[in-house]
Amino acid sequence: MATLADVAKKANVSKMTVSRVINHPDQVSDELKQLVYKSMEELEYVPNYAARALVQNRTQVVKFLILEEIDTVEPYYMNLLTGISRELDKHSYSLQLVTQKSKNIGPYDGLIVTGMRDREIEKVMAGLEKPVIAYGENRRDVDAIDVDNRLGAELATKHVYEIGFRHIIFFGINLLEEEFMRSRLTGYSEVMKEHDLIEESHFMKNSSRIAEKKALDILSKVKEPIAVICASDRMAVGVVRAAMSLHKRFGEDVAVTGFDGVFLDRISSPKITTVRSPVIEMGETCAQLLLKKINEGGAKQGSILFPPELIIRGSTVIGRE
Repeated sequence: MATLADVAKKANVSKMTVSRVINHPDQVSDELKQLVYKSMEELEYVPNYAARALVQNRTQVVKFLILEEIDTVEPYYMNLLTGISRELDKHSYSLQLVTQKSKNIGPYDGLIVTGMRDREIEKVMAGLEKPVIAYGENRRDVDAIDVDNRLGAELATKHVYEIGFRHIIFFGINLLEEEFMRSRLTGYSEVMKEHDLIEESHFMKNSSRIAEKKALDILSKVKEPIAVICASDRMAVGVVRAAMSLHKRFGEDVAVTGFDGVFLDRISSPKITTVRSPVIEMGETCAQLLLKKINEGGAKQGSILFPPELIIRGSTVIGRE
């Protein structure tokens, strides 16, 4: 079995350099890393991560804390977990799913938290001594990863305006105190103000059934074309069902947009025009940021907003699938 000394000899570098490539690749040039990696591959060298963890007083464990009902947001979190675990695997870290009550049970090196409401941040962070990265915008200066929610809603609202709709309403999740929801509402509101249009917002639980009921009530009363900007694909599915039951023509009588773009947008008929979040990539970056924070002794990392992508489909444009 090849040793670290064997790798150093083959790469014609010191053992310290090989160790730095393995443990702190960000401190080594790309050319040197490739040289060492090539030698490791040729010798079939596998780093002893258990020994490294012992020396560095690490557990090689990252915990993932979900603070909301998973069944209401699936399969969104499966995509997020795929991204997180994919990145952690590269660094021989294991991922544990925990609850609020179990988050401090057992040793770990860092914590990723999602679904953390602003009002809960102090409670969640209390007693945590390990580095934390939040998945989701927040106002409490916690390092975080999210999609640019304001820009996403702006893209959707501009789209329905550009295809001719002037009566444009917003269906939001009844979490207006949360940063992501305020950002999506702001994106919608800014476009409406830009074009001197009357704003109309309705907030409810993130449920297709509830959104369908509300949409039936609204759509059955309006005579002019109307567009509904939904804060989630789940809500958009309900609005599409309501429009179909009233025999509305998509792209003419009604336009519907969603937000997330991870699965539900594609099972609707017609398929839903949505604001797609790069969830897998965001999960990878979440893990990267946490590992960097761990390696830097808990140093502040800041927040990153990923640009969303508007996917145009049949719920807004005639003839689209």
